[in-house]
Amino acid sequence: MKHILHTPINYALLFDGFRDPNSGAVVLFSGEVRDNNKGKVVTHLEYEAYEPMAEKMISEILADATAKWKLNQAVCVHRVGVVDISGCAVVVITGSGHRAAAYEANRYIIDRVKNEVPIWKHEFYTDGTSEWGQNCDCSSPSHHNHHEHQHAE
Repeated sequence: MKHILHTPINYALLFDGFRDPNSGAVVLFSGEVRDNNKGKVVTHLEYEAYEPMAEKMISEILADATAKWKLNQAVCVHRVGVVDISGCAVVVITGSGHRAAAYEANRYIIDRVKNEVPIWKHEFYTDGTSEWGQNCDCSSPSHHNHHEHQHAE
């Protein structure tokens, strides 16, 4: 399964694939694009990734989580390209015999993906500015890249 997608994520279809008689718990996390950030109105996001490395790293993270929590199943997919407001940017699904393992593994996977995998987001605002950042909320407030953009009318 590819982890980096250029098309919208269908989490209902992914979730349907997690029917397993050994899984008493299936946890689905969906990272959605919100319409505001840091006091600014967001119009959309654009994601970029170094895909060969991102694919490899996500596979390794899933393998680590599967071994650590003895998961029956685990999947993570992340969009690249333009993602509109309320669009799905990333999905993590974990299946386990018990809910504690499914929840803990899910959090572990998304946190590692957002902090380690070479995926970057470009956030666009209604005031014409934009900001590049890694795919996490881990940058310091004093280190931001702001850009002005001309909008075609």
